[in-house]
Amino acid sequence: MAAEGGGKEMNEIKTQFTTREGVYKLLTHSEYSRPNRVPFNSQGSNPVKVSFANVNDQSGNGDRICFNVGRELYFYIYKGVRKAADLSKPIDKRIYKGTQPTCHDFNHLTATAESVSLLVGFSAGQVQLIDPIKKETSKLFNEERLIDKSRVTCVKWVPGSESLFLVAHSSGNMYLYNLEHTCGTTVPHYQLLKQGENYSVHTCKSKSTRNPLLKWTVGEGALNEFSFSPDGKFLACVSQDGFLRVFNFDAVELHGTMKSYFGGLLCVCWSPDGKYIVAGGEDDLVTVWSFVDCRVIARGHGHKSWVSVVAFDHYTTSVEDADPMEFSGSDEDFQDQIHFGRDRANSSQSQLSKRNSTDSRPVQVTYRFGSVGQDTQLCLWDLTEDILFPHLPLSRTRTHTNVMNATSPPVGGDVSVGGGVGGGIVNNVSNNPSTNGTNTPDNPLPTPLPRSNSLPHSAATTANSKSSVMDNAIATGASKFATLSVHDRKERHHEKDHKRNHSMGHISSKSSDKLNILTKTKTDPAKTLGTLLCPRMEDIPLLEPLICKKIAHERLTVLIFLEDCIVTACQEGFICTWARPGKVGLLSSQNQASSPSGTVV
Repeated sequence: MAAEGGGKEMNEIKTQFTTREGVYKLLTHSEYSRPNRVPFNSQGSNPVKVSFANVNDQSGNGDRICFNVGRELYFYIYKGVRKAADLSKPIDKRIYKGTQPTCHDFNHLTATAESVSLLVGFSAGQVQLIDPIKKETSKLFNEERLIDKSRVTCVKWVPGSESLFLVAHSSGNMYLYNLEHTCGTTVPHYQLLKQGENYSVHTCKSKSTRNPLLKWTVGEGALNEFSFSPDGKFLACVSQDGFLRVFNFDAVELHGTMKSYFGGLLCVCWSPDGKYIVAGGEDDLVTVWSFVDCRVIARGHGHKSWVSVVAFDHYTTSVEDADPMEFSGSDEDFQDQIHFGRDRANSSQSQLSKRNSTDSRPVQVTYRFGSVGQDTQLCLWDLTEDILFPHLPLSRTRTHTNVMNATSPPVGGDVSVGGGVGGGIVNNVSNNPSTNGTNTPDNPLPTPLPRSNSLPHSAATTANSKSSVMDNAIATGASKFATLSVHDRKERHHEKDHKRNHSMGHISSKSSDKLNILTKTKTDPAKTLGTLLCPRMEDIPLLEPLICKKIAHERLTVLIFLEDCIVTACQEGFICTWARPGKVGLLSSQNQASSPSGTVV
């Protein structure tokens, strides 16, 4: 097994890595790029991005891939782990002059073998609707740049809609468009629809309906990325001002906010069940935020530079379809559910019941997500129960067991609910009579409890009160703060014996020394560090990556989890396919001579 990424041999590129599922292997014959395979000179160009669509054709080759490299846009059949890529035959190829494609998105609702709707955003602000199968360009939005002249940073179809799409710009504005409407020949006039803390939403004021339908102004500086929740009802936005803002999209209301440790936030994604949001950015961290509690629950430190993409692995994440948050009933009902948890695996509360079952080892809830960064490294992370539920009261016997296990990492592939460092958290909470037993069925994930007995401030702050979160939502000068070093974390960085099993949270006990600073920070409206918006590093668990591997020579810009592979891309324009464990055999029988000839189109 190769050494950890970013070691002494800085140019050594890893072609495989191992997790508890097995070995992931790079399929060199499944690499997509420009037809000539020449590395792209990426100086000053926009990031390479990749979009996928499935057109459900009868041949079994239903996947289509679109990627931009410099001024060029390519559209291929994606063969993944099945067959080698044939770069000599793109379905469509476009070269743009005067502007560059920056992002793109397929409409999965309307995609067929004969037609796909692909939106493409550009560096000069325009958005183009094209059909790369029919080779048609049907519409151009913001053609005269009257709506916004700044670079398009993110474009996505509104979930469940065949005609609505949302476009974000580096100006900090987002616009809602409808395919059926025109953009008009004059600068649009707007009328205020709703305003809140550091955001406003305007409607377009005109006699006839025209684009844009809505204009969102969010935060300060560029709006770097947005992501719709799995149910399409909520929208998470990350901005250059370092804030994550989560909106109820239809109601146009702010649900919650979070501040980066420092610098801008560059990327954001949702867990498959919509309960957690992960953001990454210029603080080199991945930050996990609870949608229900509106607070940071963990940070991950593994990258050595800016984090450019975060994504959840829906296929490795082991979480039920259930929604335990909505359980409401009496204490007797709750106890029944705990007792019969194993027999009711398909019930709507199975996830919570299984992990509270006291007569057997609890079934784990593990979220897998990944991140890639400008340090050319891929990191994989596991978000386990000891991080997600550190303060759920457990049985008395298990709590005593956790005292012994509090300082030892878990052995093997299984982590008990209170195992590892998380056990110390449970023990601290259970020993506090004022907090023990506060987990009522109406509130399965309670408001933040003290992570250690020396941190009364976190107990005093109520996360359920949206106003308290919003009172702390500060604006401009916040990113100038937060320059604290994380050197105390690096001492632990060599402890990697548990990495292939689970990421673990580390919690420092030194927080009592900084209570005075914490108090002052909270009373100063110009700073967010130490508040719910941005907890201190020692106040929340710090995840370590399962794996952290250097997989490219240039900065990484794409990470997509598919059913049988992982797709990454770097700024040189190479799109790589990593076969999941057990899937590599599909391509190994392929004749080596059938690799692409590299013919220039």
